[in-house]
Amino acid sequence: MVLSVPSLLAGWVEGRVSRLGAILFVGSGALIIYALTVHPGGYAFRDVPSVIVNVLIGVFT
Repeated sequence: MVLSVPSLLAGWVEGRVSRLGAILFVGSGALIIYALTVHPGGYAFRDVPSVIVNVLIGVFT
């Protein structure tokens, strides 16, 4: 979601529609909602590396 902010701001300043920023914003919001429903308690900071590794293993296998 953080990556969409510069794109959205640039589009707003230039007076145009930033479709990529909007797609990133909506997509990241959907992924955040999905993560909250799958793991309602959230993740501890120490769990983040193992979560990333598990996701990458799931994607590449």
